[in-house]
Amino acid sequence: MKEATERSQRGIQSVEVAGRILKALAQRRAPAALSELANAAELSTAQAHTYLVSLTRLGLVKRDALTGSYEPGPLSLRLGLMFVEQQEAYRVAVPYATELAAKLGFSVAVCVAGAQGPMIVRYERGAYPLHVNLHIGTVMSLRSTSTGRIFSAFLKPDELAAMMRNQGIAPLNVGVDHVESPDGAKTESLEEERKRAMARSVDVPSPGISSLSAPVFDAHGSMQLALTVIGPSGAMDTDWQGPIATKLREICQRITEALTDRTSTHAV
Repeated sequence: MKEATERSQRGIQSVEVAGRILKALAQRRAPAALSELANAAELSTAQAHTYLVSLTRLGLVKRDALTGSYEPGPLSLRLGLMFVEQQEAYRVAVPYATELAAKLGFSVAVCVAGAQGPMIVRYERGAYPLHVNLHIGTVMSLRSTSTGRIFSAFLKPDELAAMMRNQGIAPLNVGVDHVESPDGAKTESLEEERKRAMARSVDVPSPGISSLSAPVFDAHGSMQLALTVIGPSGAMDTDWQGPIATKLREICQRITEALTDRTSTHAV
């Protein structure tokens, strides 16, 4: 009955065609040329271009002036964030992130897996000013940030592989590579970060900025998001057993336990 009702409802064909272009862009998970989107949506190049002009005006896509490729626009980002905000892990994590920033005095980012890499979806500013431009929508490097490293350590292989391709990283290199800091020192390997359930960056990729990142899991042990504490290197204690790492570890564990409790309650 439901399928018959859906078939009988009248839609607007041009909107559905535009949807095919957006779907093609989403499935590609990377900037795409006009010809690629046209082929994927089964349209001529001229037809696809006409739709893309309108989608660009709406902010659903944007065109890179240098390469001519198309990628999701600001309206798509806002819609994506609306979707994230409806997810239980996000709703549970936000109050804890606010609490963490208030107690530590440093900025705290809530990050989820995005098409291009780990993306900030909530940013609580701390008392310490930072000379880096971090905001909602910022995509973090998988190799050179603590956030990227913790996602590399715990994210499901298929999700990680897609992000790695979009950041130009060969899959075989991730997991064995170390990131060098400006003084030549190397960070921990991903295996060491798995054991600690935490990653850190000191003066990398931005000199004078340090961070600690830890994962949040659901009841099935799948990584849902990460909390990252960010602050000036001179003021932030990045010791694995220091007060910041200890509090971050505690908060992430509390979020994981809250998600597990909610899953148990829903199952009853």
